[in-house]
Amino acid sequence: MTDRAALGAEVRLRQLEAFQAVAQTGSYTRAADLLGISQPAVSRLVHSLSAATGLTLFNRAAGVAEPTPEARLLLAEAGRVLETVAGFEQLHRDILEQRAGQLHIACLPGFATTHLPGVLADFLRSRPQVQVTLEPDRPERILDWIIADNCDVGLTSDFPGHPAVHARRIPVRTVCILPPGHPLAAQDEIVPADLRHERLIHTKPDDPFFQSVQAAFQQCGVTPATGVETRQFGAACRLVAEGFGVSIVSVLDAQEFARTGIVSRPFFPRVHHNLDVLHSRLSRSSMIGLEFIDAFVASLSHARADPA
Repeated sequence: MTDRAALGAEVRLRQLEAFQAVAQTGSYTRAADLLGISQPAVSRLVHSLSAATGLTLFNRAAGVAEPTPEARLLLAEAGRVLETVAGFEQLHRDILEQRAGQLHIACLPGFATTHLPGVLADFLRSRPQVQVTLEPDRPERILDWIIADNCDVGLTSDFPGHPAVHARRIPVRTVCILPPGHPLAAQDEIVPADLRHERLIHTKPDDPFFQSVQAAFQQCGVTPATGVETRQFGAACRLVAEGFGVSIVSVLDAQEFARTGIVSRPFFPRVHHNLDVLHSRLSRSSMIGLEFIDAFVASLSHARADPA
């Protein structure tokens, strides 16, 4: 064992604490009070540190413990060591209490601008040390990130499933949205026949949600008059607010864009929008990640579709 290794093995944090306390107070007795231990214990800690370093650490002058010149050189480094350890201990406590850590969320672009930011802000208010990366992208990329363990949480819709991914599905209510002042706003509920001559703004034809909407129209013998295709409910809400047509969207997006004046009415037959919260089965999920998943799912309680 080298001299450096031997010294490292012999110097203990408690010795450094006693050394610093005596230097700060100028007294073994006051240092003992500061540390909450006995005066003989402080003396033993300082003596053992002196023996480990081979240096005289204090001289007595007029009843005061004065650090020697060599000890003054050691004090600055001892302070840095103790500050580092204190920071480590605080970080450890923060992680255990979910107040610190890193959280990487991959989501559909629409999620990044509606509902999610508010949930994330609430989550972070009590966790100021958590570092967050929010990555909007298409479903295929979200799946790649989860499988590669490059993100903690994935937020997508109508996830088809994958053996390496755990998915938690939340069916969300949908509503029919109408432009401000539209005649159908006088009705309590909208059915496909009401929309026979309305321009329908909808998601892409390959989207499982639009296929459910089409099935609802077909069930009632109605062919929708399609207008604009968009993958984002937010874009549909904006177009409806401009009076360009009507749409069937998640109640979350309808609530987000209510300020634009759009009118929301229940749509029948009921059509659900399936949100899926993903995390990896191949690696252990972070505590922060699991905590956020619970918070996000809880935030959807008011919008969940009736399981029946």
